[in-house]
Amino acid sequence: MEKPKKVLVSGCFDLLHSGHVAFLTEAANFGDLYVCIGSDATVNELKGRFPVNSEKERQYLLKALKSVFECRISRGSGMMDFLPELEEIQPDIFVVNEDGDTAAKSQICHKKDILYKVLNRIPYENLPARSTTKLRTQTTIPYRIDLAGGWLDQPYVSKYCAGPVLTISIEPIIEFNRRSGMASSTRQKAIELWKNALPAGDPIQLGKILFTFDNPPGTEIISGSQDAFGIVLPGLNKLNYNGAYLPDSLESNHDEKILAWLESRLHLVTLDPRVWGYDVLVNTDITQEKAKVLSDAAEACWNGILEMDSKKFGEAFRKSFEAQLDMFPNMVDNEIFTIIERYKSNALGWKLSGAGGGGYLILVSDEPIKGAIKIKIRRRDSL
Repeated sequence: MEKPKKVLVSGCFDLLHSGHVAFLTEAANFGDLYVCIGSDATVNELKGRFPVNSEKERQYLLKALKSVFECRISRGSGMMDFLPELEEIQPDIFVVNEDGDTAAKSQICHKKDILYKVLNRIPYENLPARSTTKLRTQTTIPYRIDLAGGWLDQPYVSKYCAGPVLTISIEPIIEFNRRSGMASSTRQKAIELWKNALPAGDPIQLGKILFTFDNPPGTEIISGSQDAFGIVLPGLNKLNYNGAYLPDSLESNHDEKILAWLESRLHLVTLDPRVWGYDVLVNTDITQEKAKVLSDAAEACWNGILEMDSKKFGEAFRKSFEAQLDMFPNMVDNEIFTIIERYKSNALGWKLSGAGGGGYLILVSDEPIKGAIKIKIRRRDSL
């Protein structure tokens, strides 16, 4: 009799729900299912919060499922915390769902000759689609993405050349990783300030309040105000900076056709979170000429979006990122360049969601990107 294949899955599996069970049941069809769960410390590292259920309770619940052959608590850390267990188990197949598909996982499987399978999220029969994030959501406060011009919200950059930062407010349909460049730290301040939801009122005033709360007197490294404004301002926004922490002016676009076009062309590939203590400001080289290149690229990006011209948008998106790297080369490391090379042939433009070499690789493409996360731009009507 042929020996069953070993199948490995990894994840948090907090608040076990029907979506988890459906995924594990499907994965178990390929052989004996080994589940590696993130430790409490790893979940806190990635999400900025501890799981509702402890690692021991999560392990107990998973062991009780008939589809699970064995469940272990991963001894590693970060997005690839399961590596020690992978070496011990030596699986034949590694299974992920669409949200868990990353280039790093695919690469390690290819290197070790492990079959890599990506499953679609399909609810069991007529049950509703479930996710841990939706079950435990305690706040509707959004995240934000800066599309172009990032760093111009810092006076030490925009003093050389005035220019815009383009932001979009993102619905929390998934829980983006901590230290991922999605303004998660400023969002946490917003949760401290407003709890479950943004309050009613003028979004511009709310942005000023959040920026002040995020940077109390004595703060040494000031978070750019595009983080605060990007969270509270719905739709697509162009924040115009000229040597000050707050924008001189701003333009907003709430055209449904443009917003739908934009969110359909943005694709996020998960990377490891930024390393703690990583200094992005090492080896900076800020000049008037370089700041102007960044400003011009952001303007071109804005025009490309309003014209719904994917090629123009993608090119300006990439040029804005390259202009950032020209002034702040420590934003990325060699591993990031390797991942970009892997995707660039399928994309019109690319950038990181933040600085420091981690978070998400954001790609502009008219076509779907395998394994990428889709986002939902917050509309004005959702206020």
